[in-house]
Amino acid sequence: MIKVQDLVKVFGSKRAVDGVTFSVEKGEVLGFLGPNGAGKSTSMRMITGFIPPTSGKVTVGGFDMEENPIHAKSLIGYLPENAPAYTDMTVGGFLGFTAEIRGLRGDAKRKAVHRAVELCFLESVIDQSVETLSKGFRHRTCFAQSIIHDPEVLILDEPTDGLDPNQKHEVRGLIRRMGEKKAIIFSTHILEEVDAVCSRAIIIDRGRIVANGTPSELRNKAVNAGVVTLRVQGMESAALLQKITQVSGVDKTQVVGENTAGITVRVWPKSSQNGVLAGNLATALQGLQLQELHTEEGRLDDVFRNITLSDTARKSNS
Repeated sequence: MIKVQDLVKVFGSKRAVDGVTFSVEKGEVLGFLGPNGAGKSTSMRMITGFIPPTSGKVTVGGFDMEENPIHAKSLIGYLPENAPAYTDMTVGGFLGFTAEIRGLRGDAKRKAVHRAVELCFLESVIDQSVETLSKGFRHRTCFAQSIIHDPEVLILDEPTDGLDPNQKHEVRGLIRRMGEKKAIIFSTHILEEVDAVCSRAIIIDRGRIVANGTPSELRNKAVNAGVVTLRVQGMESAALLQKITQVSGVDKTQVVGENTAGITVRVWPKSSQNGVLAGNLATALQGLQLQELHTEEGRLDDVFRNITLSDTARKSNS
C-alpha cells in the first residue's frame, strides 16, 4: 500500500531526510522511531504529499504521489504533529466539514461523523468548540478527522501525545484493530507502544534508516539480549565456571555476585546459540543446587540509545 524509494529532503544546507526506502503492506502497523530532529515528521509529510521531496518517489495504493496526488491522497488519513484544527468550530462541525472535504454527503456524512465520534470517544464534547478542549480531547478530535473517510492508509504523527494513560490504552487498541485491515505508519517516542501496537518498526537517525525489523528482532540487537543469569549454591566459583565453560554455546562468563545465597554468574551465548543456551546450561547443571536461571530479553530503549547516540555521547554514557 505504501512504497517509499530513496526519499530525500534538503532544507538549505541541511539534509533532513537522506535516502529513506521502505514499504508498508495492508495489515501492517509500522512504528516510526527516532530522536528529535531525526527526520520522522519530514518523512511523513512527504509520504502524505504535504510537502514535495527533493528527490525520490512515494506511491500509495499504486498511485504516484507527485503524478496522481488526488488519487493517492484520497486513500490516506493523516494526523499531523500538534493535532491542528479549526479552533472556532465545534467538534461536530469540524468533523462534518472534514467529511465534506472527503466527498461525503447526506446520510454517508452523518454515519461517518457518528462512527468517528464513537471510535474516538468524543460524545461528551461534540458540541464544544475546539478551542475549549483539553489537549487530550483536541488530539482525539484530530485523530477522528484522520479516520472520517475510513481510509486504507493511516499516517499518524504522535497519535497518543497529550493523552492520559486510559486514553492512550484506548487509542493503541483502536490502532491495533484498524491495523488488521489498513496500512498504518505512526511515529512515537514511547517505546512501549512499539510492543503494544506494531508489527514492525523502523528507527531513523540523522535522516537515514538505521534499523528495520519486528520488535522482537530489534530487541535481539541489544547488547545483553540472550544473556543467561544463573545462581548456584554450595559450590566454589572456580569449579562452577569450569563446568559452565564446557557447556555447548557458551561464549564468555562473568561472576556478578558471591555470598551466602550462592554464586551469581552471567553467561553470554555464541551468536549461533542465542535462545538455546539456557536449556543447555540447565541440563549441564542438573544435580547442583541451582537456585535461579533465566534468559535476559533485550530492551528496545537500550537498542534505541545504542543506535542513535553519537559515538562521543555513547562513550560518555558508558
